[in-house]
Amino acid sequence: MHAHLSVITLAVKDLAASFAFYHEGLGFPSKGIMGTEFEYGAVAFFELQHGLKLALWPQDSLSHDTGLSPSAFCPIQMTLGHNVNSPDVVDEIMQQAQLAGAKEIKPAQPTFYGGYAGYFQDLDGHLWEIVYNPHLDLI
Repeated sequence: MHAHLSVITLAVKDLAASFAFYHEGLGFPSKGIMGTEFEYGAVAFFELQHGLKLALWPQDSLSHDTGLSPSAFCPIQMTLGHNVNSPDVVDEIMQQAQLAGAKEIKPAQPTFYGGYAGYFQDLDGHLWEIVYNPHLDLI
């Protein structure tokens, strides 16, 4: 398998509220919620970067599609990382997320490796790290 991602899908409780959080609150570009004519088809896509989309899909739809029953959510199973080019941008995005309804988990602060980062959760508890890493080009 070629190491490549094209879609990251987040299961959400309320598609309309989550769409508003990402589209209006964080400013992610989208053509809107589509597939509403299908019983389990409503979904929203956001262009993150060329070749990578974020999809929001209701939890019950994902459960129906996979055959897996919902279980307890553990927010530290995965993080979504957004690397930026300065500590000031980290602060700006953290503030924007909070204004959009995100829950601040860890305020932005200096890191042990010389960077600067903070964490927030979206409306469904998905964990985002906003980070400035001065060594990112070395990784």
